[in-house]
Amino acid sequence: MARIAGVNIPTNKRVIIALTYIHGIGRTAAVKIADKLGIDHTARVQDLTDQEILQIRETIDSDYTVEGDLRRNTAMNIKRLMDLRSYRGLRHRNQLPVRGQRTHTNARTRKGKAKPIAGKKK
Repeated sequence: MARIAGVNIPTNKRVIIALTYIHGIGRTAAVKIADKLGIDHTARVQDLTDQEILQIRETIDSDYTVEGDLRRNTAMNIKRLMDLRSYRGLRHRNQLPVRGQRTHTNARTRKGKAKPIAGKKK
């Protein structure tokens, strides 16, 4: 298994797909990395040389924010909004949808399982 950015990427998958296992790298970024280094899109990770894996690792380290650093940045941005007590920060704090979705119905992913309210029957 190749280890890039602290993640073991699967060896039997194509390079483009395997790179998406790294948090912060999607399909577009994976294609850009492969194009920059001249790696064939159909190549499998097990077929790469150690030199190519090293080049991928160096490119990701220098050009992209991934894994722990990215998660930390995201958490700090959310914490900053909550400290400012902005509308979005309050929505994060109350675990409600942040981007304007309705909550009268739906929003179950964010609000959790429906809780019955006693004495609501007519």
